Amino acid sequence: MRLRIGSAIVGMAGCALACALLWPHARDAGAILAAQDDPAALSDLRLNSALRNSPELIAQNIEAALAAGDADLANSFVELAAAKNIPLADDLSRRVADAVTEQNSASHFAKRFATGLVTGTADDVASLSGTVAGDLIVFGDIRDVVREGKHLAMGEDTDHLILGLATAGLAVTAATYISLGGAVPVRAGLTLVKDARKVGRLGEGLTRWAGRSAREIVDAPMLRQAVATGSVMRPGQTISAIKAAFRAEKAGGLVRLAKDVGRLSEKAGTKGALDTLRIAEGPKDVARAARLAESKGGQTRAIMKLLGRGALLLAAGAFNLALWIFWALLALLGFVASIKATTERLTMAWLSRKKARRLRKQVAAMAQPALAGFTAHG
Repeated sequence: MRLRIGSAIVGMAGCALACALLWPHARDAGAILAAQDDPAALSDLRLNSALRNSPELIAQNIEAALAAGDADLANSFVELAAAKNIPLADDLSRRVADAVTEQNSASHFAKRFATGLVTGTADDVASLSGTVAGDLIVFGDIRDVVREGKHLAMGEDTDHLILGLATAGLAVTAATYISLGGAVPVRAGLTLVKDARKVGRLGEGLTRWAGRSAREIVDAPMLRQAVATGSVMRPGQTISAIKAAFRAEKAGGLVRLAKDVGRLSEKAGTKGALDTLRIAEGPKDVARAARLAESKGGQTRAIMKLLGRGALLLAAGAFNLALWIFWALLALLGFVASIKATTERLTMAWLSRKKARRLRKQVAAMAQPALAGFTAHG
């Protein structure tokens, strides 16, 4: 009996220890699973864990961003530090403020605007403004459609994604004028996706999806005929011919992507949108990033830098997270079962001792008359 009681107590202690060790992991896994459809809550959980283990992480990333000349990213980390109540050295904060002031200076903005307008590539607010301006006067989109369309007509390698984005851009630009600017976020989103593709900053998964979507919205034979007679010098005639090759009914997915990119750019900045496009595997990732940006604003770039796609969705499989909860529940059940077994065995031992005492008393009571008679006869 002692051995059985001892084994039950050892089992109870072992299960209690397992519960204590597994509980933190199970708690975190449960919180992450509950937040898997909320990018803001999910990123907060991941960030809190990362910063708890490495409080100096933000300061290190600020130094790295300043060294790389990326004042926007450095400022994003400053905003994140403020949100998480992490103190920064005064000198570091001042250096970031100076870098942001320089980046936003009129001369720097004008230079980047001109670069975006002429080259059609953007990596910040100023260059994006120039690129969007170029696309709004249809110069950029006509240039891209004519160039890629001629490649298509001549049987050469054609970037169907650039072709589809530029073709959709012409239709959206017309809608922008009709709606008095209401479609500008979509126009900016298309421009950003196109620019990301040009400079190789569009993720492979998103490139495949967007490429399939772009192929569907362009009538290739009609476009070949349009570019054969089109020219940048005759924009009105060229636009009409190109728009005729655009299948608006097939452009829903691409337009939704452009809307999400536009929302993301408004809240997290141009570079934040480009960072997301680089790691996104599909339009759902971009939509999640837009939701994150609407909640976190300027902190978004820093969050994406630290967590990558882990800020948008479960990086570890839900099955692995569920295993922590399963093992914690199993340990808890073992603890409860051990308490039950220990209680039962202690009760049995107590009852056995009680019965033994009662039996001894009965034997003693029966033995006393016999002993008295034996003594009398003796």
